[in-house]
Amino acid sequence: MKPFIVRAAALVGDIAALVFDTLKEEESRKRLLDSGIIEVDEMTGKEFEEFLDVHFIKLGYSVTLTQDSQDYGADLILYKDGSKTVVQAKRSKNPVGIKAVQEVAGAVRHYKGNKAPVITNNRFTENACKLAKSNEVELWDRKKLIEFILTAKSCK
Repeated sequence: MKPFIVRAAALVGDIAALVFDTLKEEESRKRLLDSGIIEVDEMTGKEFEEFLDVHFIKLGYSVTLTQDSQDYGADLILYKDGSKTVVQAKRSKNPVGIKAVQEVAGAVRHYKGNKAPVITNNRFTENACKLAKSNEVELWDRKKLIEFILTAKSCK
């Protein structure tokens, strides 16, 4: 009888841990969805990627976050309407330079994507803008990011 009680207690513990993790995940998701540009400015790079993840999901995308290293220059892969978008996310205190554009330009080919944006909470250097234009890379600066946040917030 005791082995059964031990197994049942372990199962209850596993279920409680799963429920707790799910609630914690939902709380984190809600916090990210409620965040605005001021909160974005205080995020780590990884938090910014997660922020973009939940907002793109809210807008109907399927999203894959790439691994933290050896990601070939991509942070998120977005899927919607048969299109694959390869995103480089740069939460930065400084203007974003050509390195981010180079990374996503290579990543879009590696992942066989259709679009390649770099998304930042800042602005881009003049050289980054020139390189992006010649490589068909979209640049989402602070203004475009704020518009994106407001669009996601307005969706039910």
